[in-house]
Amino acid sequence: MRVLIIEDNKILSKNINKFLELNWINSEFSYTWKEGLYLALTQNYDCIILDLNLGDIDWLDICFQLRKKQKTTPILILSARNTLQDKIKWLQIWWDDYLTKPFEYEELLARIHSLIRRNDTIKSNIIIIDNIKIDTNSKRIYKNNIEIKLTSLEYNLFTYLAKHQWQILSKEILLEKVWWNLETYSLSRTVDVYISYLRKKIDKDIIKTKKGLWYIIE
Repeated sequence: MRVLIIEDNKILSKNINKFLELNWINSEFSYTWKEGLYLALTQNYDCIILDLNLGDIDWLDICFQLRKKQKTTPILILSARNTLQDKIKWLQIWWDDYLTKPFEYEELLARIHSLIRRNDTIKSNIIIIDNIKIDTNSKRIYKNNIEIKLTSLEYNLFTYLAKHQWQILSKEILLEKVWWNLETYSLSRTVDVYISYLRKKIDKDIIKTKKGLWYIIE
């Protein structure tokens, strides 16, 4: 298990590194976004811990550059900002989890293990959510070992939600990632309609709606 820490607070960075090493996790750390980004783009890591306040660069730029290379590596962000709006915004983009400062090192360790386990599941050919199984090789979905017949769009939408389990996903993100044509569908009820199809075919309670704007599989 290998973790990269990108944190400009040298004391905090060293403390995280030492704590992870004591818990049998190999870790490297960087105090600058340039060095951290270089390491992330040239090495392979099981998880990246990233502080949002890294000086003279927009964290969205870092995010974009990281995801060009580290497409599936879990990214855990650290930030002193803890408003609900901030948390939703972070999880809606490309982050996998967040932890607000100050935090307990035991919680950090638990979140790292959780992210790596989740990522291992996603990278495998089979995704399991309760009694639902998705076979990404055959592109088939089963409930209690009985196949559920879905259209290609329904399959793509449900699989995307499943791969981002516990993440709050907006209609705009789903349209962009599943339909790839945001302009055509942005003013329609396309997502709502297909979510209703999935609830009828799979389980009425598996997909939660947040204020009619976001969706999540919990």
